[in-house]
Amino acid sequence: MRIERVTAEAEVHRAADLFDAPPIEAATRRFLTDPTHHLLLAYDDADRPVGMITGVETTHPDKGTEMLVYELGVAPVARLQGIGAALVDALAGLARDRGCYGMWVATENDNKAALATYRRAGALEEMTFTLLSWDLNQD
Repeated sequence: MRIERVTAEAEVHRAADLFDAPPIEAATRRFLTDPTHHLLLAYDDADRPVGMITGVETTHPDKGTEMLVYELGVAPVARLQGIGAALVDALAGLARDRGCYGMWVATENDNKAALATYRRAGALEEMTFTLLSWDLNQD
């Protein structure tokens, strides 16, 4: 397995099955051209994309820059092989190289696979929190 940072739209489309929904052209282009957005793909020995992780650098005036693990996905046939943890480790390395002071992720309390992956990659559970969101697409 190899892990690479992706900057080409064609690679995103090759890995479309790893995302929750088909990639949107304009959003893909915007994501890939922003230097604070990162997409890493894991490839198997046959050069097929089998895992992906996205990260977004967030900066605050009194804290500095940290990496948000935005999304992690591993193909069903490639699960339980350490690919998810390897992707998290690779993103953490990229975050360190870019001067981030930390990295964080949010996931559902009952998502056992995600929790196990993040813990395996060295994440510490800090606290339970409530997520609130706004639907800005309402009429």
